[in-house]
Amino acid sequence: MKYAGKILLADDEAHIRKYLSLIIRQLGKPTLIEAVNGQDALSVFEREKPKVVLLDVNMPLLGGIETLKRLKAIDPDCIVIMLTSLANRETVEQALENGAAGYIRKDTPKEEIASVLTELIEAALEPRTP
Repeated sequence: MKYAGKILLADDEAHIRKYLSLIIRQLGKPTLIEAVNGQDALSVFEREKPKVVLLDVNMPLLGGIETLKRLKAIDPDCIVIMLTSLANRETVEQALENGAAGYIRKDTPKEEIASVLTELIEAALEPRTP
């Protein structure tokens, strides 16, 4: 897949944003936009209108699940992929119930992160049949 759309990467840890940005660039030629917390992510989302959002679960000011809910209220069709250090079942279920396309653990090997991102984005962008 060669994805050339906008991707918003929201994570409060700079080294995680840097690491993931290197992986994201393998997906094609996306325009990568970064946010450092949930409130920042909402502002950037409304201004830039990305189709794909990678969203950390644990962030200051506004957590990932609440940010997810607000993003989906703004654009129900946006593709939100949750990022987490600890994938506990309750958080994963809550994210999926609120419209996340999937989740990725941050300690996943980079090749697998690229593969999962590709699969989730392709599946979300597939035309839906009535």
